[in-house]
Amino acid sequence: MVHGELVRRGLDGRARPGEPLARHTSFRIGGPAELFVVPDGAAELATVLQLASAHGVRLTILGGGSNVLVGDLGVPGVVVKLGRGFAHVEWLDPDGNGGVSVRAGAAAHLGQLARTSVGRGLAGLEYAEGIPGTVGGALFMNAGAYGGDVSGVVVAVEGVTAEGETVVLDGSRLAFAYRRTALPAGFVVTAVGFRLRRDEPMQVRARLEETRSRRVAAQPHGNANAGSIFKNPVGDYAGRLIEAAGLKGAQVGRARISERHANFIVNEGGAHAVDVKALMDLAQRAVWEGSGVWLEPEVQFVGRW
Repeated sequence: MVHGELVRRGLDGRARPGEPLARHTSFRIGGPAELFVVPDGAAELATVLQLASAHGVRLTILGGGSNVLVGDLGVPGVVVKLGRGFAHVEWLDPDGNGGVSVRAGAAAHLGQLARTSVGRGLAGLEYAEGIPGTVGGALFMNAGAYGGDVSGVVVAVEGVTAEGETVVLDGSRLAFAYRRTALPAGFVVTAVGFRLRRDEPMQVRARLEETRSRRVAAQPHGNANAGSIFKNPVGDYAGRLIEAAGLKGAQVGRARISERHANFIVNEGGAHAVDVKALMDLAQRAVWEGSGVWLEPEVQFVGRW
């Protein structure tokens, strides 16, 4: 029904029934979307949200497809992935206090934004070098690493409500937490405003290069993955606990706990979501039995299981 409405409103080229979501996730895992829609602007997004709400259809925002595990049986309802119209980046005038504002579309790549900022001698996003995914996903997850996260530089969040209304939220009023940002129900992020600060260009670049070196040294390369699988417990590291449980290299099907970093599960080609979930369950049980810590997933579970 929603597909027919989108066709009638001229969005047939942006709506695809049965689209395999493995094509759209960094894990390269996931069954089909009942209806996959790629709106290319706020007006098209508002139309999709209004129709889904009016027909009581479940709506899932996929973002850049990192940090998610999509079930092998696919995702019911409407799956939205923001199109290129949401990948813009606007550099605004300095605010007179040594800061520069940037407005980035939710589909812009966070790592690329970090590198561009550093190239302009701007500090505040150096930690994001190498973080996969989009600006919108980073805001939703309050993405961060090595002592920095999104919450430290966000000043405004733009989005569309389930009713199709465009809203701007003050960044200072958002409730940020570790790997989580509280957003209104049904709210879809379309752009994020950041305030960055000017710094000595060589020092900013050195911090970004240090971040890159640490990632290259510690994290797996060459196999599809979704980034960190578990959140770090207070005062410890999930990877250390999984390694202490003797699970580096453990394998189910074509999914394997990385030998390089135990908080990563890699897809060796042809892995299924149930394989990854089985390894996650194994790690949770083993760490609980060995260390008394219950690991909380950082990866988001999406769809049917």
